[in-house]
Amino acid sequence: MSGDSEDNNEKHKKRHVNGSRGKKSNGAGGNHSNGSNHRQSVKVLGPVSNLEEYVPHDWWSRIFNSLYLKTDGDVVDDQEITRYEVDLFSSILKLKPEDRILDLCCGQGRHSLELARRGYKFVEGLDKSHYLIHKAKERAKKEGLNVRFRVGDARKLPYPPDTFDVVMILGNSFGYFETVYDDLRVLKEVFRVLKPWGRVLIDVADGEYLKEHFQPRSWEWVDKKHFVVRERSLSADRQRLISREIITHVEKGVIADHFYAERLYTKEGLRDLLQQAGLSDVTIHGDLTTFSKRNQDLGMMEKRIVITAIAKKEWTPIKRREKESLLTVAVILGDPTKRDPLKPGGVFDEDDIYTIDALKDALRQLNGYNFIYLNNHDNLLQDLIKLKPKIDYVFNLCDEGFNNDPRKELHVPAILEMLNIPYTGSGPQPLAHCYDKSLIRGLAREMGIPVPKAVLIKPEDESVEIPFGFPAIVKPNFGDSSFGITCRSVVNNSEELLNAIAEIRERFGYNRPILIEEFLTGKDLTVGIIGNVPDSYMVLPITEEDYSSLPEGMPPICGYEAKWLPDSPYWNIKTKPAELPPETETIIVKSCISLFERLEIRDYCRFDWRLDANGRPKLLEVNPNPGLGAPNGAPHGRCWDGHLAKMAKFAGMSYAEMLGAILRAAEQRLGIRPKYEKYEKVGEEARVEARAT
Repeated sequence: MSGDSEDNNEKHKKRHVNGSRGKKSNGAGGNHSNGSNHRQSVKVLGPVSNLEEYVPHDWWSRIFNSLYLKTDGDVVDDQEITRYEVDLFSSILKLKPEDRILDLCCGQGRHSLELARRGYKFVEGLDKSHYLIHKAKERAKKEGLNVRFRVGDARKLPYPPDTFDVVMILGNSFGYFETVYDDLRVLKEVFRVLKPWGRVLIDVADGEYLKEHFQPRSWEWVDKKHFVVRERSLSADRQRLISREIITHVEKGVIADHFYAERLYTKEGLRDLLQQAGLSDVTIHGDLTTFSKRNQDLGMMEKRIVITAIAKKEWTPIKRREKESLLTVAVILGDPTKRDPLKPGGVFDEDDIYTIDALKDALRQLNGYNFIYLNNHDNLLQDLIKLKPKIDYVFNLCDEGFNNDPRKELHVPAILEMLNIPYTGSGPQPLAHCYDKSLIRGLAREMGIPVPKAVLIKPEDESVEIPFGFPAIVKPNFGDSSFGITCRSVVNNSEELLNAIAEIRERFGYNRPILIEEFLTGKDLTVGIIGNVPDSYMVLPITEEDYSSLPEGMPPICGYEAKWLPDSPYWNIKTKPAELPPETETIIVKSCISLFERLEIRDYCRFDWRLDANGRPKLLEVNPNPGLGAPNGAPHGRCWDGHLAKMAKFAGMSYAEMLGAILRAAEQRLGIRPKYEKYEKVGEEARVEARAT
């Protein structure tokens, strides 16, 4: 992002960055000017030997008016520059349309407005300058953009905790206060209003560079009538750059003579300050060089730092009014302190914590609930006994299993049934049945539902013969999360078959059966159902995996690498709505509904199918209580299965609406109703009747 030569200036003219002088409002103080340029009497000082003596402590409350938009207009009112900046920063932040974004110290709102033009739905701008906020509101109204702008102090933000996914401080709008303590207050407020795993991006002048390269004096014509002279010097402690700006109008004479000071932060200084504020994973994204159409005095913006950090924190408890009547729901999760054999490294890592926080964020959006989270399996029984009189039911999301043992997934609902506590999802019996792939195959065949050809290899079997041809796929008969299924599981000859069996036995032990199936080469499909058959349920849009990004020769499977290993080529697999002939879709949906009812599955389920080379569908697996990860996954890994959320998204449901639909399905089945009907039934309108006969 730096190092462009002067010969390349024309080539890169569209690659501009914020502010030619770096005077974008920082939201720190008020603005007493009404924006008029027609002041007849301005006090002008003569030569000044020490610029620092004349800097008002609240200089930022005085200069952000119409003159600021004129002197810096070559950059701050250039749409090409704004578009480039939004391209760059949204790429760094990996912005999503549903992100809640705060443009802090937004000035006249150019970044906020551009984000809104691009379809970002929840954008807000805050600045202390009444004049600039008024301009921002005028532009938003003129373009019909839904952006909220408000006046406020960056040191005391008018938002509750955990409000935003992203906070941006752009255009060198950081470091205007006299003390570092006030800058730290700003960052602590940013930390407070960010959600867990929220991101902050700061775009600020490179102080280390400017100490050696600032221009002591400069002048420029900003248009045909306005002439600007600037003086600069370092403060006595060499920590701030002091500037004097004299603006002259050809007809009115001197119309402004003001002083300001900006702190010169180094990369390490910014890193330390962000960490002091509680932020983590501080990352420097290189340097930015500045170009403007006037290209005369670049000032504070000659070279800039772009830095990001993440707010890793707990959710702030929500204070409820005593008279507010809510459904109290205990959410059971896996135990992050215990080993989990299905996860890389066997432990809960940052991606798992991120996924849990995304789940909590979505549940916070549901009206009418008070959620209590239980993840200490050592005390789970005692906690449930203690909470039983206080809760309405349990949201069982412990698909890891009791003590993170996947074979003990059924133990959690068994405990709840022994305690007579109502809960969401399927009971112990369907969980036990569906954990055994071979057992489900037999049941499906009995019901007339097509399955691939297969053979079960017992632990004592030393020789292997398959009654069908290659290719075949080798997988553990017991298990989930695609554990044990890799690209080496798809075999094309006897030698590869024996190697795959040996690998699974080494990984899982010799006392577990292995399932060998014919490998189906058609579309890889997933079906989701929310609700309860036959009374009230919805079939989500069927999805298929898009394997077009895989290198040639790699088998098209969505196995362990696709879900857990970011460095694998399988990581780039995408999910898309399936395109199927109506008769094929009818067979699949009808079969899923029949299995849902026959297996006594409750509230939600996911079914995996695949087409053979002739386009005929065959059932692979049934997954009651599938993982409920968010559709976008975690920063470095996908952690929990997000397929159900992806299908819901294709149905027009948000992640929160999908969770709400599952909760209401359980409430309807259990005869539980919200105590106040005023609460909106999220996702109710999305319920559709399945097309089964």
